[in-house]
Amino acid sequence: MISYVKGIVDSVDMDKIVVERGGIGFNIFMPQSDLEMLSAGEEVKIYTHLYVREDAVQLFGFLTPDSLQMYRLLLGVSGVGPKGALAIISACPQDTLQMAIISGDSKAISRAPGIGNKTAQKIILELKDKLDFDGMTMQASNRNLPVNTTTAQTDAVEALISLGYSAASALNAVKAVENSQEMETETLLKEALKHIF
Repeated sequence: MISYVKGIVDSVDMDKIVVERGGIGFNIFMPQSDLEMLSAGEEVKIYTHLYVREDAVQLFGFLTPDSLQMYRLLLGVSGVGPKGALAIISACPQDTLQMAIISGDSKAISRAPGIGNKTAQKIILELKDKLDFDGMTMQASNRNLPVNTTTAQTDAVEALISLGYSAASALNAVKAVENSQEMETETLLKEALKHIF
């Protein structure tokens, strides 16, 4: 198994990159969000999943081990193949996807090309118990709430979701409120509603 590929980016395409290492060009399919951060000529370390079937051997890659872990969780859901899992991660950044699964937001997941509402509901059903919002690791991205998220912040996100907003919109609205860690749930909810989009 190939755990990661470290080398120089030779080219960036619509859905994949070629990384050169030791005179060999590795063709690696990646999510759109990761591809946008890469350019030819830079050295990269791509965490990979090797997919083998009778007629193909493909590498799927991610910039972080956490994204690779989420990809493998998605592959464990019956009916989700390697391209479908990649489409989901491309359509939903990891924090948004985690929130969608935990909150049961099948609409956010079904925005991925080729993923219908039934498949999205199956993903939620099979992965909900494998993710925990309170213990969820908030990766090094400013899209996430801080690791020391307060109960009021968590409650505000859940309240916005129950009002019909998507998990991504709820999360972004709560993060947009200044000094949110010092607020009571009700005040935070009122402030977050001003930032909802």
